[in-house]
Amino acid sequence: MQDEAKKDYLAGMKYKDIAEKYDVSINTVKSWKQRNNWQRGPTQKGVHTKNKKGAHKVDKVAPKIVKELSANDGLSDQQKMFCLYYLQRFNATWAYMQAYDVDYRTANVNGPRLLGNASVREQIDKLRGEIANDLFVTADDIAKEYAKQAFSDIGDYVEFGGQESTILDEDERELLDDNGNPIKSHRSYVMFKDKDKVDTSLIKTIKSGKDGPVIELYDKQKAMDALMNYVGEKQSLKGQLMQAQIDRLKIQNGDNDPDEDDDDGFLEAIDKSAKDVWSDE
Repeated sequence: MQDEAKKDYLAGMKYKDIAEKYDVSINTVKSWKQRNNWQRGPTQKGVHTKNKKGAHKVDKVAPKIVKELSANDGLSDQQKMFCLYYLQRFNATWAYMQAYDVDYRTANVNGPRLLGNASVREQIDKLRGEIANDLFVTADDIAKEYAKQAFSDIGDYVEFGGQESTILDEDERELLDDNGNPIKSHRSYVMFKDKDKVDTSLIKTIKSGKDGPVIELYDKQKAMDALMNYVGEKQSLKGQLMQAQIDRLKIQNGDNDPDEDDDDGFLEAIDKSAKDVWSDE
């Protein structure tokens, strides 16, 4: 709850509105702010900073994105700014506040509404595609990273085991037990492998704990669950396409209802979808 309240506060929401939204007192909200050091920009104007020409400031935008937006005559300048701001935080309320220079209450109503506008939504999807192309990131790339995390092995990062050694006295002579046998001690050890010999992208954190250095990999179970969901969705789609192809063959072989006309467009769509899915293998 406090994390969500913080987002609302940083977006410009007032104490009173936050308190009403989460059914707590205003003093509770103020204590959250004080305890967790919530900090907005320097002033309210800073949230809606404009340059000398009156245009809102945005983070550096790739030339392709600017070109894509400039070519769209179907959106107003403010709608285009909304698209850019939305891609920064994926928060429709905040994006609307920045683009239209309004208060939180107004933006909280109009932001989601504008996001639902078909033309705006289409433009945002196009811009996201441009960003993905620039980053060269696809769903398969993400799945591969999850696979690396799911099958990571802590043994690739540390060496551990046990050693036995003979206990010596002050004169470095072996100490013997009552039967005349050397007294031995057992010592366990853990050592990190050199960073040049491991894949550091799979390391979540390295820190100094009370018992020494600690290395933590990403959660294998979470990665496995995400990977299973990805594979399951893909297999389900392939199953649907296989059934569609079977139906296609039936249509071609004349096994369909004689009163139904062949739909060449439908068959072409099946072929294209099948090629797209199977080409991912």
